[in-house]
Parts: sequence; structure tokens; C-alpha cells
Amino acid sequence: MPSEEIVKPRLAGRFPALADRIVLQRPRRFVVETPAGQFDEIARFAFGDLGFIYLCTITGLDEGDNLSFLYHLAHPDGTVLTIKRSVPKAAPTVASIGPLFPGGQIYERELVDMLGARVEGLPPGHRYPLPDGWPDGQYPLRKDWKPEMLDNPTANTAGGTHNG
Repeated sequence: MPSEEIVKPRLAGRFPALADRIVLQRPRRFVVETPAGQFDEIARFAFGDLGFIYLCTITGLDEGDNLSFLYHLAHPDGTVLTIKRSVPKAAPTVASIGPLFPGGQIYERELVDMLGARVEGLPPGHRYPLPDGWPDGQYPLRKDWKPEMLDNPTANTAGGTHNG
């Protein structure tokens, strides 16, 4: 059973660089910001060793120069671990979480459509949640996007592409 006494020490013991990056927001709610390049290993450890076997959702954020993705994982006892990864907005590429959580594809498609992320390993499929006719390069959850950009599709073409 994960608890304050177990999750933080085990994560910090396995990944010493995380020691100052693990935050207990309130009982049974942890957030950890991953160093570049360690997300996959940390997610596998949380899944396999700590028992966070459910992916609740993925939240995408535009933080200026970076896009951040928060993977909300749950343990069967209700403890939630949020793993945050950030990537440069100019090259917003992440590997799919699909090998651990196949149900995460729908959330990854949302990151592609709404923020322009590139998700390597995401199988081809339909857009979500935007309609098929939505212009490429238009990412409505980016801070610099404005609805009038739909009238000028070349106004916001930096970043990712549609996977599918």
C-alpha cells in the first residue's frame, strides 16, 4: 500500500535526482517532476514496483517555451502519483505511454490535436477531439493561439503534427 512513508523514499532511493522533486500535495497525492530523459524509466518503476497500475488521464500545459505533460497514475488504494515531463515547445516530442497503458492513446491524441505534441509510437488513428477538417498547425490550447487564426491557417504552424 503506497503511503507518504513508502512512495517518496522508494522513488528517491531508486532515482536520487528526484529527492527534491517529489512533492506531497496532500495525503495520498504526490507530484514528481522528472529530469529530462528519465520519464520512461520512472513511469515503469511507478507501474511495476510501486503498483500505480491505472492511468487516470494526461494533462497538457503550455508553459511558455515548454509544453508539459502530467501523467496522473493511480494505485488500487486510491493514491495518485502525477509524473510531470516537460519538452521544448519548438520540438514537443515524447514517447507514447501506450506500452504501459494502452488506454492512454485517447489522451495522447488530445495532446497532439490540442497542443501540437508529437507522440512517437502512437498508432495511426482518428483525430481527437478536433474534427477531421481542423487545419494542421492550429493548436487551440497553446497560449499564443487565437480563434481568428482559423481564418489564416499559416499564422500558427510551429510545433507538432497530427499523428494519424
